[in-house]
Amino acid sequence: MTDWTPPAGHSLLWRRRQWLAAAGALALSGCAGSQTAPEATYLLLDGSRITNAELRGKVTFVNFWATSCTTCVAEMPDMVSTYQRYQSQGYDTLAVAMQYDPPAFVVNFAQTRKLPFKVAIDNTGSVSRAWGNIQLTPTSFLLDKQLRVDKTYVGAPDFSALHARIETLLSQA
Repeated sequence: MTDWTPPAGHSLLWRRRQWLAAAGALALSGCAGSQTAPEATYLLLDGSRITNAELRGKVTFVNFWATSCTTCVAEMPDMVSTYQRYQSQGYDTLAVAMQYDPPAFVVNFAQTRKLPFKVAIDNTGSVSRAWGNIQLTPTSFLLDKQLRVDKTYVGAPDFSALHARIETLLSQA
């Protein structure tokens, strides 16, 4: 499940918006394979930028998360092991920290846990808006090699089922 504690200064209205965002993400998951990833530019921790076009040709797990989200923190070791297991076969992970997450916290988290995959900071909120105004963390999208959304996850995924899906997508042209 997801950490339902709103960031400082957020109210019940914020929680209601999270529920609505989750409902929208679940509706999107019913369209698996037909939705193409939105145009987005990600600011990585090293200061470089990448776009979704640069992810084409790989099976990619795009994860929206926050250092204040207990579920996000708990799923990171599984995300690391999944990345390490499949990255040599054409799999990638992009962890996108939410706008309200202090950049220093994100950098510290990524460094102390030695995250091996790309970590981006959505400091303007433009990336989460491009993906459907993501509010609920963790929210993740599994993309096929053509950048189509294969599956949407709200909350932590079942990693054994995710591994099976990654293997299927990696085997496709």
